[in-house]
Amino acid sequence: MYRREYTSDWDFRDSNTKEYTHCYHNYPAMMIPQIARKLICDYRPNDALNMILDPYMGSGTTLVEAAIKGINSVGIDINPLARFIAEVKITKFNIIEIEKSFNDILKKIDSFEINDWKYIESDFDHITKHDYWYSKENLIKLKYLSSIIDNLEFIETKSFFNLALAEIIRDVSFTRNGEFKRYRIDAEKIPTYNPNPFTLIVDKVKRNIDGLNDFLKDTSIFTAKISDCNSVYEIPSSLLTKDSVDMVVTSPPYGDSRTTVAYGQFSRWASEWFKFPNAKNIDRTLMGGIPKKIESIDTFALAKELELIKQSDVKRYYEVVTFLDEYSQSIKNVANVVRKGGRVCYVVGNRTVKEVQIPLDYFTAEIFEKYGFKHEITYVRSIPNKRMPSKTSPSNKKGANVSTMTEEYIVIMTKL
Repeated sequence: MYRREYTSDWDFRDSNTKEYTHCYHNYPAMMIPQIARKLICDYRPNDALNMILDPYMGSGTTLVEAAIKGINSVGIDINPLARFIAEVKITKFNIIEIEKSFNDILKKIDSFEINDWKYIESDFDHITKHDYWYSKENLIKLKYLSSIIDNLEFIETKSFFNLALAEIIRDVSFTRNGEFKRYRIDAEKIPTYNPNPFTLIVDKVKRNIDGLNDFLKDTSIFTAKISDCNSVYEIPSSLLTKDSVDMVVTSPPYGDSRTTVAYGQFSRWASEWFKFPNAKNIDRTLMGGIPKKIESIDTFALAKELELIKQSDVKRYYEVVTFLDEYSQSIKNVANVVRKGGRVCYVVGNRTVKEVQIPLDYFTAEIFEKYGFKHEITYVRSIPNKRMPSKTSPSNKKGANVSTMTEEYIVIMTKL
């Protein structure tokens, strides 16, 4: 099959994964920056590296690392929250304007009086079950923070502070913090659970300013474009032309969002608050989000595993095959924009469905081979600090949890 090498060189067990603007806003299953950095340094094409693509950008780890190296990049993601996070992370804000705006926010927080603000239910109609997920006091405080940011003198700084607000919107809700799916904390804990949005946003902003200062110090000239195109269907030539990409560094989804990493459910808190499109249905728009009755898929790498899943549960089989079919279409479109001699690096996870492990690393290499790539090596790393919960619920049923994966696979290929 495709050669795997087990090594601790890619574990980065004691590394700081919150350097630079990587410290901004948590996001599910984020690729740690050290992996992107090492791939760019160790596996860059020998002749030239002018353009890096991340077709499943998430929160923009690869784009930040490319910026630090002064390399141009393009990131693609159909989740509007992911695009918002990445956009802020790669923006070289004016630090003086940021600090002045922060001082204005602090003054307004100090002058806040809860009795001056009335809870108006219709203000929060765009948030699903807002009275179930939030206390009235925290809804008022979140609204107050939004109004402060909306009225900042330096308009260009708004997104910086809105990103900190986006992060605390979930933190002050009644959701459980141990996983990304939307589960409410136990009812008996709610009366004593009262996180303060003001304290939280001040802490987040201070952290983010530190990261921004480091980013500004270590970046030079670069361009970074962010797109909402869906790579399953196309990568438009207006974004990237054929053979224009030197290197791809990415970590794609490991399966459909509904049953693996819950990107949509995690994103829903901020997406509803900011009225992003498809806020309630992100999972359905992602790869494999709408299962189709695809009876078979052309693969030798997964033939045995898929047959076992089909025999066990036809419904789950359709979900898996739908994801793989759309994933392979995305790979086809990615392959089209990579030039000869270009390198592709995919960091994937091999999830388990119906007690059958799916070797997505083999499938990834197999599909790229169909489009003129040669597999070089696959490194297997343990996951000491991947930003994933320790348990997940593939069935979406409370309490029906299984352990998440403990290894991931770095698949490296070259276009012939």
